[in-house]
Amino acid sequence: MSFWKRLFTGSDSASVSETYNNIFFTSDREIDLYALEELCDAVGWSRRPLRKVKKAIDHSFCVISMYEQRGEFKQLIGFARATSDHAFNATIWDVVVHPEYQGKGLGRALMDRIIAELRAADISNITLFADPHVVDFYRRLGFIPDPEGIRGMFWYPD
Repeated sequence: MSFWKRLFTGSDSASVSETYNNIFFTSDREIDLYALEELCDAVGWSRRPLRKVKKAIDHSFCVISMYEQRGEFKQLIGFARATSDHAFNATIWDVVVHPEYQGKGLGRALMDRIIAELRAADISNITLFADPHVVDFYRRLGFIPDPEGIRGMFWYPD
């Protein structure tokens, strides 16, 4: 199913709860920043100042965190957030799934959740930036590079 068709008709993936009863998702922004930093460390991301990470989360349009619950203990195993103009466009950022949980459909479930939240807000132009080693993951979800031949441009301070 094409990316745009999935956006307007909903996800075609199986529910993650069918396989993982102890996995849950939340849109709560009160996330343990140290747990998020550990999750990002686990996939080899560079460290970022926690005050800036908190600010980015606070100013995001939506935030989805994925946890594994074992008794009273919950572990952050996935995270994604999106910024938006609240009308037409959104960009998904910081998609991360702990390496021990990759390859089990949880990344897709995380993406399905954030896309569903954006679509519920009637946002139809959803973009993201992908490192080369995860481009195929996003392609399998229906994302396509430069759908209209538009090239992104960037400005960085010297």
